[in-house]
Amino acid sequence: MATKITFEKQLSRLEEIVSKLEEEQTDLDASVKLFEEGVLLSKELSQKLETVKFKVEELKKKGSELLTEPFDTELAEGSDGN
Repeated sequence: MATKITFEKQLSRLEEIVSKLEEEQTDLDASVKLFEEGVLLSKELSQKLETVKFKVEELKKKGSELLTEPFDTELAEGSDGN
């Protein structure tokens, strides 16, 4: 089972990469590898933010629609087969 890395852990890693790239002691090969990893992390984080933004917008739309619709108690009670 694959471990899912949280947004916060990915962001923390990206910050760590930026710090290392700012250091003058990092050699060129290590800098290139860090830069590649940072670009990938940046893309993943951007995609996650877009997904969350879309979900929030959808929930807002649904939320305003739900407020205007009455709750159907008969439907809720009958959903479990009773």
